[in-house]
Amino acid sequence: MQVNPSFRLAYVPGVTPSKWARVWGERLPDVPLDLVAVPAADGERTLREGTADAGLVRLPVDREVLSAIPLYTETTVVVFPKDHWLAAADEVALADLADDVVFHPLDDTLGWTDLPGRPAIERPATTADAIELVAANVGVLLVPQSLARLHHRRDLTYRTVADAPQSQIALSWPQEQTTDLVEEFIGIVRGRTVNSSRGRGATPADDPKKTAQPKKAAPPRKPQPQKSGQQKPRPKPKPAAAKRGKPKRRS
Repeated sequence: MQVNPSFRLAYVPGVTPSKWARVWGERLPDVPLDLVAVPAADGERTLREGTADAGLVRLPVDREVLSAIPLYTETTVVVFPKDHWLAAADEVALADLADDVVFHPLDDTLGWTDLPGRPAIERPATTADAIELVAANVGVLLVPQSLARLHHRRDLTYRTVADAPQSQIALSWPQEQTTDLVEEFIGIVRGRTVNSSRGRGATPADDPKKTAQPKKAAPPRKPQPQKSGQQKPRPKPKPAAAKRGKPKRRS
C-alpha cells in the first residue's frame, strides 16, 4: 500500500498559518499538511534537524544553511495593566518607559541591544511567564503585536511603540531541500495562482498562455458612408439611337 507524501510545516508562536493551509488543501488534497507548533527559539533548529520541511519563523536565521523569504514585519507593542498611566496615550515611545520595569524574557523575539526602562531582578523564562508578572503589576513587556494578542487577558491592554525594534516573519527551509512541495508552498505564500505556480499543482495544459487559440476571421468590410457635400458620379449618357424617317418622294 502506497502512502501519500506529507509536508511538515513548522510555525512559531504568533504566526497563524491557517489561510495558507486552507489553500494547500484545495490545491494538493492528496498531500497532507502537517502543522508543527514550535517555540520561537526552536524554529531554526527544527529546520536544521529536518523535523520540518519548511517553517514560518522569526528572522534572523543562518542564511548559509537556510533559505528565507521575508513575509511581513510586525508592529511592536508594550503590554501593561489597564489601570496603568500609559493607557491614556494613543502611542508610546521608548523614553516613556524610563521609570518602568521592562521584562526581558529568555525567549525574546525583538533582539534588544539596549533594553529601555529598568531591568527586572531576573529574566522570565518565557513570554507567558512575563505576561503573568505584568498582570501582577510588577512591570511592562514589549512584544510583537501577534504575541500580545496570543496572550490576551481582560486585565491587560497594549499600545504601539513606534521607535522600538520590530520582528520579521519569514518562510524558511534548508537550502539543500528545495523540493517541489517547498516550491508549491512558496507559491501559496506569495499569492501565485494555480497556473503560475512552479510546483506540482500546475501543468502545461493549464497555462492559458500556452493554449493555441484559433484566429478569428476578419469581418467583411462595410461600405463607407458618403460624406456630406460629396456628389455622386453622374452616369455616362447612352449614345442616342438614329431616327428612321420616311423616304422623300422625288419630284
